[in-house]
Amino acid sequence: MTADRPPSVQIAPSILAADFGRLAEEVRAAERAGAARIHVDVMDGRFVQEITLGPVVIQAVRRATTLLIDVHLMIVEPDRHLEAFAGAGATALAVHPEACPHLYQTVHRIRSLGLHPWVALNPATPLSAAEWVLGAVAGVLVMTVEPGSGGQPFIPEMLAKIRALAQVRLDRDLRFEIAVDGGIGPDTAPAAVDAGASVLVAGTAVFRAPDGIGPAVGRLRDSIRPMRRRP
Repeated sequence: MTADRPPSVQIAPSILAADFGRLAEEVRAAERAGAARIHVDVMDGRFVQEITLGPVVIQAVRRATTLLIDVHLMIVEPDRHLEAFAGAGATALAVHPEACPHLYQTVHRIRSLGLHPWVALNPATPLSAAEWVLGAVAGVLVMTVEPGSGGQPFIPEMLAKIRALAQVRLDRDLRFEIAVDGGIGPDTAPAAVDAGASVLVAGTAVFRAPDGIGPAVGRLRDSIRPMRRRP
């Protein structure tokens, strides 16, 4: 581990699994439990089958917390909506190479709005689709399930992609974060962290735990506590 990267893995609860009737309360509970970021999945019914959230929900989350808000844009033509999500209070925007014909330009536009640009990779998307912009992004979101719905099992074959990203980061002396999203819980988090993940996006494991959000975040953190990330 190098000194220019955070010493601990960050937990980013995904509100896709939250109770939207109590959204502010659940976000605050996640913050009290030690979450470092809040993750918001935006789906348009075109890039993926489901339709979910928009800028109004980001505004509600921003009112409820001072944490970083990572917004994952699973939408076509994301460039049309960057300003709206920036104005709503997002901290970071993740876009997919498949949805951005001018990916480099999109990444720099996100940064020009004062946000952290991320690129997201679906399970079938090769690392080569984003490798050429890694020097310009703040992070890479590796989907460890097929995008579009929560509660799916972790795809273990994605560990190789995480390792490859970590190696590129080391070889090129880059500083982007590696986040994993999908099927993340105490049983899968250790392998993801060992492969090089630095941000764990967890929805069902946090917001739908029978004993509550606090114990769920605690279990997730305990599962990785003895571990050290790859450089």
